[in-house]
Amino acid sequence: MQGLPVQNYTSKKQSSPLGKLIVLTGPSGVGKGTLMNEILQRYPELHYSVSATTRSPRPGEINGKNYYFISRNQFEELVTQGEFLEWAEFAGNCYGTLREAVLNHVQSGKLVVLEIELEGARQIRHNFPNSLSIFILPPSFPELEGRIRRRGQDSEEAITRRLQRAQEEMAAANEFDLQIINDDFEKALNEIEQAIFA
Repeated sequence: MQGLPVQNYTSKKQSSPLGKLIVLTGPSGVGKGTLMNEILQRYPELHYSVSATTRSPRPGEINGKNYYFISRNQFEELVTQGEFLEWAEFAGNCYGTLREAVLNHVQSGKLVVLEIELEGARQIRHNFPNSLSIFILPPSFPELEGRIRRRGQDSEEAITRRLQRAQEEMAAANEFDLQIINDDFEKALNEIEQAIFA
């Protein structure tokens, strides 16, 4: 599969890997991607795990940097082969984290960061209880709706779907190690930095 770093891989569980897996999640439009991009710029030693998705690229997104953009058939084949650490379907598209790269980096002592949807984050928490999970919240639900609408990337139907999903997701915030409200960008960033490097 062109562009995808997929190989056969079997992991031996390590009781205390040297690295750390950090998961950033939260509802669509909450700003987790913007926060993640800034963290990665400030700390190049962090390893960002690029997810695979069946959705189309948004303007400015680059294959292999933002996501691996693949077909649904390719995605389903990878699921069947057990190549994903986690995967989920969201707003009609599939998203997944490729297993091999993440486990190799964690086991070699790196700090690996994932920015993923709620279902995937739950799977990571279940499979990797030692991971650090951070849930990003909006200052309020109306503010979240405004952010999603201002992006101008979705149909009204898709916006309605995202908002319904966002309400369900926000109800799950307490399942995660840390909840950070993205009201003041620098403050939210500072809280994430403290959590990662604590």
